[in-house]
Amino acid sequence: MPEYRAHFDFDLRFANGGGLSGAGFRLDLPSADISEDELGRLLIAHLGLALVDEVELRGVRIVEEPHRGSRGVEVTASTWHSRVVDLSHPIRAGLVTYPGLPAPTITPHLTREDSRARYAPGTEFAMDVIHMIGNTGTYLDSPFHRYAGGTDLAGLDLSTLVGLRAEVFHLEDSWDAARRGIRPETLADRDVRGAAVLLHTGWDRWFGMPEYGVGAPFLTGEAAQWLIDAGAVLVGIDSVNIDDTEGGGERPAHSLLLGAGVHVVEHLTNLGALPPRGARFTAAPPAVEEFGTFPVRAFAEVPA
Repeated sequence: MPEYRAHFDFDLRFANGGGLSGAGFRLDLPSADISEDELGRLLIAHLGLALVDEVELRGVRIVEEPHRGSRGVEVTASTWHSRVVDLSHPIRAGLVTYPGLPAPTITPHLTREDSRARYAPGTEFAMDVIHMIGNTGTYLDSPFHRYAGGTDLAGLDLSTLVGLRAEVFHLEDSWDAARRGIRPETLADRDVRGAAVLLHTGWDRWFGMPEYGVGAPFLTGEAAQWLIDAGAVLVGIDSVNIDDTEGGGERPAHSLLLGAGVHVVEHLTNLGALPPRGARFTAAPPAVEEFGTFPVRAFAEVPA
């Protein structure tokens, strides 16, 4: 189904005095067939304003455009029929995930040819060995990754990894090279308590290429603390790192999130295929003791 947004300027006047103006504002619409009065009420609901007396809209254009999560426009489904969206990068021998870290190697332990001598005629198997760092492909960081006494992969509560309500922030056109950090103000219009917060920056288009490691978007420490205070359970990003790897050795987002028990998933992909709200997110690693980071098959269930 196509989705629509309105582009417009506005002036609001309050019944108890004062006003508010906006230029180039964009708002999700429930449909393309909406009156200006309805659009004005939708604007008030999105901004959460009280005692509005008059709304004046100017230059209204309704365009077919994916929703970005405006309040007042909810995802509805009478029954839960879902499609599955894969959010993981495939792992292959030689894949460079994070610049400077080793690529995986895959070697045979038992070839199909050799197995024929061990099994009945017509029965054969392949057994292979993969040697890789845990930070390969799309992976999850547990608290043990950052803190010696933190919970390892085997200790994670599956209820915090499976079927999480997803709040997807589509940010691919809202940042530039001069301001790469995602700030709290960008996230503050959503209720993220108990949710997986997924940051869609579009940086996954460079995955596996030299450009991936340079000038990437990241989550600021202030935004990480806001997400913790707001009750997020997991934070994922489709960038090279949730922190600014070009800002020195400090890793405030990792330190704060993992210190608070909030899971981190890095190197996601295909987040643009998800709606701002309404999906369920899963990213569960194997239960490896004394290990902090491992690839996941991250995916989302989206109402069909």
